[in-house]
Amino acid sequence: MRNFLLSRLRGRAREWAYPVRCAMACGLGSGKPEHRMVLDTIFAPATGAGRAGVAVVRVSGPASRAVLALICGLPDPMARRAIRCRMVDPFSGVALDDGLAIWFPGPASFTGEDVAEFHVHGGRATIEAVCAALGRLVVPGNRLRLAEAGEFSRRAFDNGKLDLTAIEGLSDLVAAETEAQRRQALRQLGGALGVQIEKWRTQLLSALARVEVAIDFPDEDLPDHLVSETDHNILGLLAEISQIIDDDRRGERVRDGLSIAIIGAPNVGTSSLLNALARRDAAIVSDAAGTTRDVVEVRLDLGGYPVTLADTAGLRETSDFVEKEGVLRALSRAEVADLTLVVFDGTEPAADKASMAQLGLTSLAVINKIDLGEAGFAIAGAIAVSVQTTENIDVLISEIERRVVAQMDVMGPPPLTRARHRAALVDCAAALDRAVAERGVDLKAEDLRLAVVALGRITGRVDVEDVLDVIFSEFCIGK
Repeated sequence: MRNFLLSRLRGRAREWAYPVRCAMACGLGSGKPEHRMVLDTIFAPATGAGRAGVAVVRVSGPASRAVLALICGLPDPMARRAIRCRMVDPFSGVALDDGLAIWFPGPASFTGEDVAEFHVHGGRATIEAVCAALGRLVVPGNRLRLAEAGEFSRRAFDNGKLDLTAIEGLSDLVAAETEAQRRQALRQLGGALGVQIEKWRTQLLSALARVEVAIDFPDEDLPDHLVSETDHNILGLLAEISQIIDDDRRGERVRDGLSIAIIGAPNVGTSSLLNALARRDAAIVSDAAGTTRDVVEVRLDLGGYPVTLADTAGLRETSDFVEKEGVLRALSRAEVADLTLVVFDGTEPAADKASMAQLGLTSLAVINKIDLGEAGFAIAGAIAVSVQTTENIDVLISEIERRVVAQMDVMGPPPLTRARHRAALVDCAAALDRAVAERGVDLKAEDLRLAVVALGRITGRVDVEDVLDVIFSEFCIGK
């Protein structure tokens, strides 16, 4: 009976074959067929380019232990213990370095394979000499070669050490520029998102197993409420998934950065404000109206969060084609910005109407030039500053940081950090909607299967055997 059910499920769900190779979309390895059968031992520097006190050269694969014996004279190293040794090129007998070697026997290693690490002095010549010696080594029955980009992480995925979300977290941790990015990446690397996805996936597999039982064994003594109870569980799961989808892209905001646009009439001081916030001369400042014609961007760290600050062309009617294009770009940038700083000239008797039209829920009014006198108009919630004397600039920065933190808070459920996560969850939610509405058990099972596949695309795990495991563990079939 198990063989019959396995054949039936495989026939209906060919795309369930494990694993889903989403790693190619993440830039992990080349996606060539040879990646699926790991035969070679690979090596590469594991630290960034440039001079440093210490650099790490990592070796992973079946020949790793032999490499330690050949380079360091350590045929029987203690596991996970840093051992000081003299490293020598076996071919020439020339000393390479005096450093540390560490042995990580698989599967208790980053890649799940046997791994050796050489901790050497960080000069470029030393690293190149060690890698050259590794490239010349000949180990019977195995080939040593330089690792391809992301191949260590790819092997960790293939060997079940990390799912795709954790690998993406590792990539984000390496690229993190701010404290918030570091915290979010570390949380994802630790499995926060992967654990949540796996929890939902397990619940869906259970629901799918129950529906499959109702299809394949209608004559068995099964509970009458089997399918209706499944619908109730699906609705609860759908509510959880919808909450994550509707999180205002907070995870992607932290990873990619929040966008702030500075807009206003010509000569109100938008470029000077950009320079004051960036604390450097990033934009050209001139008394001539229309100096800024294109968007000038500056990357900042505000409150530990990444922010892209953009100065735009002054808002006014103009016959100049280039300036008119700049105004259109300014309005377009303000429309998509997460926060808009609308700047007004405090020396004018009335607020600029075009700028007033840009005020809204995601904007902050800034009245500039208070060093020249009190403004002749008032705007609710506006912050009065002087970019010339920097008066109240710190107050403005504090308010911007408060708003940034409010929009990019990383507490709560694990956030979605990539568009592919969100797209997969949207597909999953749509399939669950259809499953609940569908009365026929065959189509309901198909929609549940599609929902499971969608979740599997996030972590890289989809396996038809999992459905069978649930079926045979929860029900006594063929009694």
